[in-house]
Amino acid sequence: MTKLFFIRHGKTQWNLEGRYQGAHGDSPLLPSSYQEIDQLVSFLKKYHFAAIYSSPIKRACLTAKAIAKGLPQQLKVQPVAALREFDLGKMEGMKFSAVAKKYPQELTAFRHHADQYQAEKVAGESFPELFQRMTPAIQQIVAAHPQENVLIVSHGAALCAEIRHLLGYSLVDLRANGGLANTSTTILTTTSGNTFKCLAWNKTDYLQRKLTASDIV
Repeated sequence: MTKLFFIRHGKTQWNLEGRYQGAHGDSPLLPSSYQEIDQLVSFLKKYHFAAIYSSPIKRACLTAKAIAKGLPQQLKVQPVAALREFDLGKMEGMKFSAVAKKYPQELTAFRHHADQYQAEKVAGESFPELFQRMTPAIQQIVAAHPQENVLIVSHGAALCAEIRHLLGYSLVDLRANGGLANTSTTILTTTSGNTFKCLAWNKTDYLQRKLTASDIV
């Protein structure tokens, strides 16, 4: 059995501002995020990990490197292009409030009704396109690590959608149980890479502060 620990990157300046980052946007991790990554590492030290994979986008890579530095194992962060965030097209860099005014239908669909999201309206990536790139990458990771624990550091929107896709959720139900917080951990197990079981969703009880709305995507 492979156990996958999916980590959303630490909180960034744009997260704090309520701004979409996407696959092409980026902003620095907040200074406090490094303290929260340390709190995450304290939880992760209970486990032995065989590898750590990351989105190549800087905010995820920095989170992954900080995690690797704190673990007792000597792990090199392995970037995987397919683990990058959603390409949100014209919405990237915009504040949520501005997107709500300019692309109200697209924003509502992306956040709450994935089956109705028309990515071409914002020149972005669709949910099926996300699954087509992320699922094979995760299956390859599973195949490389049978009977091992693996860390995967990625992004809120991409992870929320992909994890639920792995669990067999339909597009209609993709956002049924809310999103993922910065520096959260979601744990899945699999023996085949085709069917998955969720052991923990959006775990943040190791963080030493109360979460706010700007923490969750």
